[in-house]
Amino acid sequence: MNPGPVHRFRRALASWLALGAAAFCLLPWYFPQELTLLQAVAGAFDGHDTASGLVQAARHGRPWLWSAPLGLALGVVGWRAPAGRRQGALLLGGALLGLSGVLGAAFAIGARGWSFAGATSLFGELTAGQPGIGVGGALVLLALLIQLAAGVARLGAFRGDLFIAGAVVLSAALLALFVALPVARALAGAFLDDAGQPSVAILLERLGSERLWGLACLGAGARCGVAWNTLFLALLTATGTTILGALIALLAERGPRRLSRPLNGLALLPIITPPFVVGLGLILLFGRAGLVNQALEWAFGITPSRWFYGLFGLWLAQLFAFTPIAFMILRGVVQGISPAMEEAAQTLRASRTRTFLTVTLPLMKPGLANAFLIGFIESMADFGNPIIVGGQFSVLSTDIFFAIVGAQYDQGRAASLALVLTLFALTVFFAQQRVIGRAGYATVSGKGDAGLPIPLPDPVRRLCLALALPWIGFTLVVYAFAIAGGFVRTWGRDYTPTLAHFATAFDVQWGEFGLVWAGTAWNSLFTTVKLAAIAAPLCATLGLLIAWLLARTRFAGQRSFEFGALLSFAIPGTVLGVSYILAFNVPPFELTGTALIIVLCFVFRNLPVGVRAGTASLQQIDKSLDEASMMLRAGTATTLRRIVLPLLKPALVAALIYSFVRSMTTVSAVVFLVTAQTELATTYIIGRVGNGDYGVALAYCTALIVLMSLATLLIQGLVGERSLGRRVALR
Repeated sequence: MNPGPVHRFRRALASWLALGAAAFCLLPWYFPQELTLLQAVAGAFDGHDTASGLVQAARHGRPWLWSAPLGLALGVVGWRAPAGRRQGALLLGGALLGLSGVLGAAFAIGARGWSFAGATSLFGELTAGQPGIGVGGALVLLALLIQLAAGVARLGAFRGDLFIAGAVVLSAALLALFVALPVARALAGAFLDDAGQPSVAILLERLGSERLWGLACLGAGARCGVAWNTLFLALLTATGTTILGALIALLAERGPRRLSRPLNGLALLPIITPPFVVGLGLILLFGRAGLVNQALEWAFGITPSRWFYGLFGLWLAQLFAFTPIAFMILRGVVQGISPAMEEAAQTLRASRTRTFLTVTLPLMKPGLANAFLIGFIESMADFGNPIIVGGQFSVLSTDIFFAIVGAQYDQGRAASLALVLTLFALTVFFAQQRVIGRAGYATVSGKGDAGLPIPLPDPVRRLCLALALPWIGFTLVVYAFAIAGGFVRTWGRDYTPTLAHFATAFDVQWGEFGLVWAGTAWNSLFTTVKLAAIAAPLCATLGLLIAWLLARTRFAGQRSFEFGALLSFAIPGTVLGVSYILAFNVPPFELTGTALIIVLCFVFRNLPVGVRAGTASLQQIDKSLDEASMMLRAGTATTLRRIVLPLLKPALVAALIYSFVRSMTTVSAVVFLVTAQTELATTYIIGRVGNGDYGVALAYCTALIVLMSLATLLIQGLVGERSLGRRVALR
């Protein structure tokens, strides 16, 4: 017999309180970066930097740590109390005591003492500072957060469900720490003058500059402001990627069956490619010395020019890069549309075209809105494509980059530009919510559905074939050019076929002591695969959990919670990387220089795709399935694992694939975070390109494409397809 909710609540809370107490007594409180975890644990009872919280508070002059066990002790008192509001008050009070004491001291006391001017005169000198929080402190904070969630649940929030309360509290804490805090540190510079003092006047001056908002292009001038450029490009890209993604998804799911598998494979190809490969392939085609310009000169005598560089080339590159994301989101949405609704429309004598326009297309509305939002934010935050093919067409992401790393080094200007990006993203987010509204889109319920999806109407099918297939063909051409560079001796001068570039990067030899990975690229490849493999399941799990919370629960601050999950896409990767350095280079969370900060950047940079894909799929799943499971006394976690998750397989595949391959190919977000010990594939390639060794760089890119194609097939095979119990039409 299943235990009741009160018993489950007490058992789960007791486990977390025990974990917090054990971590405080047995594990290193701080994070000595020069030691491994095992070395630090070995010194948990004596070392000054490796001691546990108990030893630190009792023997090493850090009495502020006693707030943690006091909070946990009050939690134990609450755990023993009868269920009700008094129990909730005890749990909540203990959690707030522990969290405020630990975090307050962590931010106020740095490695050398007080972190704020004037604190010494108020509180006196400290005998000891403190480095960044380590595994012991992190687990104690985690236990206190669960205690906080339990207290809130016992006071009546979240229907008294500890799982939902814990998921909301932990997700909000992670978003606050790894998204809001770094972004706030980066944006705060917009309000500071050159002397580091807050100034509203300097903010208004930066935001009102002619370069940012100028409209000279509407008159005799040559250029508009960089903000208008970014906004116009984002709208074009979001519209194009949403339309193309929808057409390819319809063709893959409702078109001829022989096209389904090739479309699924080819449409995902751009997403598994390092971003500079796309730019290089397009330049080889349309650049001044590209194939198209050479053909025009030969056929019509037109002098080659740089016509491709600018708005058109940048828009084309972003369409190429971001359409696969829209396709991955919309493919699951098309799969989830119930054929029974379409059959009902045809029973009422509606034509296939009318059925598509009045039934099928409206049911795709959440997916279309989510795909548009992702395309818009991706375009605004894109850095690789503008830096390669943007030419004189400036956008906010490149201006921010040059403000940070250029000769001017104007962090205030970079922060003000990032603030404009954030405001744009916020505006589109609320517009998307307004478009979706409160209408229902559930098409997957607990009832049997043996209907057959209707074939695409002839006009829609012809439109899909006319637009989607040329785009796929263009994909193949670009890749053929980009990959060919790794198999010739010197592109542009000597086209002799060779495998020397692959041997340089991936040579394997047999030495005296066994196999030797002699190629220069192996270390960066192993590091990248390891970190991406760690980040991908974390990103997918957290993204789908947040999506489920947004779709199935209502709580105060939900809109802010959702925007926090999307905020990392609104910030250019370069700014996110710099903000991680600013936020995590000093206590209390001292992570700069470690592999952990790269994993965290991967997770929260790619989180929004999992959230939006999960949200689009969950809006199609009727809540009656959840309710039926709960009526049979299944817990929330069990319902989520056994009922909801199997129906979210398309969203899970999208989140896993996207987070893994983007972690493998990201550049801007991690270029400031890597070290000699954590070199990544993309930074290795950038180094080779900087040295003019394009052959090795392209060979490495080819190897990455093959590797990530295999990884994509593996993820799809392991997760599988969801089964909706529907018949399949013979096409």
